[in-house]
Amino acid sequence: MATISLPTADRKLEPYTTGEPIVLPKKGSVPAFNRIAYAATHVVADPLADVDPWLDAAVDWDCTIAFRHYLWDLGLGVAEAMDTAQRGMGLDWAGARELIRRALEAAKSRPGALIGCGVGTDHLPPDNATIDEVIRAYEEQIDAIEAMDGRLIVMASRALARAAKGPDDYAKVYGRILSQAKEPVILHWLGEMFDPALAGYWGATDHAAAMESCLGIIREHAAKIDGVKISLLSKDKEIAMRRRLPAGVRMYTGDDFNYAELIAGDEDGYSDALLGIFDAIAPAASAGLARLAAGDIQGFHGVLEPTVPLSRHIFKHPTRFYKTGVVFLAWLNGLQDHFIMIGGQESARALSHLAELFRLADKARVLHDPELAASRMRKLLATHGLA
Repeated sequence: MATISLPTADRKLEPYTTGEPIVLPKKGSVPAFNRIAYAATHVVADPLADVDPWLDAAVDWDCTIAFRHYLWDLGLGVAEAMDTAQRGMGLDWAGARELIRRALEAAKSRPGALIGCGVGTDHLPPDNATIDEVIRAYEEQIDAIEAMDGRLIVMASRALARAAKGPDDYAKVYGRILSQAKEPVILHWLGEMFDPALAGYWGATDHAAAMESCLGIIREHAAKIDGVKISLLSKDKEIAMRRRLPAGVRMYTGDDFNYAELIAGDEDGYSDALLGIFDAIAPAASAGLARLAAGDIQGFHGVLEPTVPLSRHIFKHPTRFYKTGVVFLAWLNGLQDHFIMIGGQESARALSHLAELFRLADKARVLHDPELAASRMRKLLATHGLA
């Protein structure tokens, strides 16, 4: 245990004493799950690179790939080059392609390692693209990743959201790219709370109407779709869509507010997982999923439910800045040596937000070493004049 003075909402400092540290799974004992579980994974910046951090992305490749091995050791899959990796918020397509290449190479050394790779249109200027240019942009990234034998996670396109006039344009784009995919893909519906530029995706601002459009595409191309991830932060919308998916098409929850109950499921089914929060709470996610596979539903909720308040805090509005909390927790847990992000995104959350994150992480028992976490938190406080 450790005691540290943390700032409060009323601008005071109050002592906080951590609880018992989390018990990490033994290395080499990869658990078996009855759910597919991907962690959308962050990248580790290179703090010593001579770049302008708001303009240039410098990645510490060794540390970044080591983090992927950490997730695979826990039995989790890696959803690579997604928005958690600051795709479109510091990491461009050239950087994403290199990240995917390195991650796929690392996965080859791990029999059974699960990895999916994000494809999008982020190398295309979004403002004036045509529908045909969006198709060609998707095809370029798909060709590059399939040439590396990567499995595809088809990300939402800002350029398509801007160019599309209605649902028919989405049907045209997705119909073209799905018909060419070598293997079934995961579709990704990223809500506007994660990226305001994606408002009105699938051709409607109303989520119910957008869902109809998306489901129509899924039904028409079900043989080419492994599943769909929706990130709308609404369990009711996810469950409603899950119940209407064609047989054999999975629902991957991207709901970082309600993931525990969505993964547990109900009498009509359950969601698999593709979650940014699993990057931050990987040992708890692994332990909870192992208990669920063993039929211990109470144990599953006992492990994961305490992490939900932490996740809701990390993903609070403006949700797109959640990556800051994910990287901060990786630093607290000794999984990287600094709290620096590409694009300078470490500054996207206030000190008070990070202090509350520390408290909630401790209560969720996801601090690997409370003494180390407290020591690093004190260093951050000192940089804010609170030594």
